[in-house]
Amino acid sequence: MGFDSKVISYSHVSVHNTSKDCWVIINAKAYNVTNFLDDHPGGEEVLLAAAGKDASEEFENAGHGSAARLMLDEFYVGEVDPSTNPTPAGTILSPPQPEYDRGKTLESINKIIYLLVPLGIMAIAIGFHFYD
Repeated sequence: MGFDSKVISYSHVSVHNTSKDCWVIINAKAYNVTNFLDDHPGGEEVLLAAAGKDASEEFENAGHGSAARLMLDEFYVGEVDPSTNPTPAGTILSPPQPEYDRGKTLESINKIIYLLVPLGIMAIAIGFHFYD
């Protein structure tokens, strides 16, 4: 590719996480996409959500074609040292689980029951009326 082989750590990329300084990691390479925020077809929010992080999976899942891959060249900063990855490959991260407030959950279930029971009684009454 003709790039200098500058090696960057994950932590170095992680500090570039704002709309004024936005870097992402895609396939073990760091890219400064700050000047592309306004032009990104998916909106700047997509890039800002990945700012300072490894966005390889998101990039691949979005189905970027060869044109998008070629565009990356102009934003290239350097190779990312995989040994500096805080979550090494193969590590499965569990999504954060919502905390449930048992009282609110029961309250919500009660509201649903209070709505459905009268509807059920009305449906039975209507059924008896039509088949009487």
